[in-house]
Amino acid sequence: MTKSGTARRTPYVLARFSVFSECLLAGVWIALAALPLVTFLAAFAAGARHLRRYLAGERSGLWEFVADVRGAARSGWRLSLLWWAGLALLAFDWRVARSGMLPGGRALAAVSALGLLAVAVWGLRTAAAWRSGANWWHTARTAARRTVTDPAGSLLLVGGFVALAVATWQVPPLAAPALGCLAAAAVAADRR
Repeated sequence: MTKSGTARRTPYVLARFSVFSECLLAGVWIALAALPLVTFLAAFAAGARHLRRYLAGERSGLWEFVADVRGAARSGWRLSLLWWAGLALLAFDWRVARSGMLPGGRALAAVSALGLLAVAVWGLRTAAAWRSGANWWHTARTAARRTVTDPAGSLLLVGGFVALAVATWQVPPLAAPALGCLAAAAVAADRR
């Protein structure tokens, strides 16, 4: 390859790497903003919004992220509590089904695991679709419809969960930046 061909490819490679580094930064911000747990959906929504802004070439810094977390948490804390309650209930069902004390426990465990994944994907799709000033409940209904009607996008998020789990299992400190990659997967599923 000629030297001029390499020079033309360098900005493209650097631009792609900058998107990846922005995902990692957004993941750290999401992890810090989600420490109270009830703010996870708000932090995820702000992280996804940050990535959308960055991809659009708009201003996207820490202060915009903080403002988005505040706005999303102020209007979406009820939905976030409902989401956590649904996840906890399905996780409890899964544990009870795996205990071996129920007849048909394997089938119930499989249904609970699928329900757990579906509720988790629905929550992330809701957060990724949220816009400032939008009604969380309307966004949640739309995301529920898209979770079912767009199985490829939902599977993309399941793959993001798997990547997050593997990264966390191998090197636990990678959980925070890997959240940004999950947010990027949610933005990609939302844009499909």
